[in-house]
Amino acid sequence: MSALMPWLGTLVLLGGSVVFVAVIDSLAFALIAQRPPVNLMRDALLAPWRAVAVSLVRQQNRTEHPDRLNWALAPALYLALAGIGLAVVPLAPGVAVIDSSASVVLWGAVETLTVIAVFLHGWSANAPLPLIGAYRYAAMGLPIMLLSMFVLIGTALPAQSLSVADIVASQHDVWNVLRQPLGLLLFLLLGLSLSLRGPFDYADSADLAGGTASEVSGAARLTWQLARHAMLVAFAAMASSAFLGGYLGPVRAGPWWLALKMLVLITLLVGAGHSLARLPPSRMLTVLWTVLLPLSFLDLALAGVVALW
Repeated sequence: MSALMPWLGTLVLLGGSVVFVAVIDSLAFALIAQRPPVNLMRDALLAPWRAVAVSLVRQQNRTEHPDRLNWALAPALYLALAGIGLAVVPLAPGVAVIDSSASVVLWGAVETLTVIAVFLHGWSANAPLPLIGAYRYAAMGLPIMLLSMFVLIGTALPAQSLSVADIVASQHDVWNVLRQPLGLLLFLLLGLSLSLRGPFDYADSADLAGGTASEVSGAARLTWQLARHAMLVAFAAMASSAFLGGYLGPVRAGPWWLALKMLVLITLLVGAGHSLARLPPSRMLTVLWTVLLPLSFLDLALAGVVALW
């Protein structure tokens, strides 16, 4: 039974958090649309379930000569990567599905393969708008991955380990967000990119009529949306563990502290996704390479100085 606890805990955390993402998303849409406050919360709670029901009965769209295998596998790969990303996060001391001494490296692989999953989703449709979304996302992938690498290495320095469990344990006295406040802000940008949200949604953006998902409908679109929500949950878990002490809290460490921190970050990221403007791709690439990437390297250098102090 004890061997099943990490699996059960991770599944419960994933399922509950995905529902929370869907509800907060619906609530954000309602607030932005300035809908009447009457029954606002009830409608936000019911909206995701209505969307699920509609998607399940809607006919699936088909394009001319698509790569059917990759079109079907891309959402499954995206969802599986979210699950693997969440699996490396410890829920409590010694409780993790994947307890590896190099779990930060595994998380880096999840980030990289996410670019491939999103690209396949756009490329396999054999249609112009999904393909443009796929190439735009791939162009953003390299600088975003480098930014994440520098920031995460900075969190690993105090722990002297690439294990997420060791990184959490190293924050028993001081959270990494106090050591590296810039690092958390930069890392949150990765969360927007991985989950295709707001200013970093260059794959499924409205200017491309949905981008890689513009030719997807029915259950396939529902699976893609589920994978996006799951990736946001996995990212929130990693960010909470790397910067906010994970399961550590003021009293009695446990998974409830991790869940609370995740919900706060999810709310913050959903709000940012709905409120921050998206720059043109060429300008965003310039900002990434000339501003954000140097800042992430500076954060790593400062983290090294603090670790040696």
